[in-house]
Amino acid sequence: MTRHFQASLFDQSDRLSLGPLDGIRRTVLGAGAWIDVLPGWLSGSDALFEHLASDVPWRAERRKMYDHVVDVPRLLAFYGDDDPLPHPLLTEAREALSARYAEELGEPFRTAGLCYYRDGRDSVAWHGDRIGRGAHQDTMVAILSLGTPRDLLLRPTRGGDTVRRPLGHGDLIVMGGSCQRTWEHCVPKTTRATGPRISVQFRPHDVR
Repeated sequence: MTRHFQASLFDQSDRLSLGPLDGIRRTVLGAGAWIDVLPGWLSGSDALFEHLASDVPWRAERRKMYDHVVDVPRLLAFYGDDDPLPHPLLTEAREALSARYAEELGEPFRTAGLCYYRDGRDSVAWHGDRIGRGAHQDTMVAILSLGTPRDLLLRPTRGGDTVRRPLGHGDLIVMGGSCQRTWEHCVPKTTRATGPRISVQFRPHDVR
């Protein structure tokens, strides 16, 4: 798989390690939704990016859109409730997030979905994670971003201002409360020269 990845000047550690989560900052979005953001939660994230890019069994998908079948503009991988994750650091991250949000979430994070954005042509359209319980219950989705930063955009489903967060090189964002029902999020295409990014989405059981 060809990729042109530029490492971060600020993440040159050879040792993979997670920082404390007490530095996380919450932004209340409204309508019961919120996001928590922690830049650089993972040190040595570029090494983890390289491992996942090379070793994860990425798959390309095609989906029906109107009268056509089109390529999904990113590569995908999914690890279910009982599947071993592709690197021990991801297991550690999931356990740390489960401990941090145990009181609010009331259950652990169980699954991990991975998306590989190869360049600026790869994207994900506006959506909420509403398959399963996310369609009618408050829940959480925690995203660990690796590789080149890309913008994550959020907007209220009933219209309003867009929130923009650039994420990459070990940054963490957690979308909680009613976020999946009352807001949408996307990673838009970009014409700027940009390198690859991997996002790891931790979710509770029966939330997609």
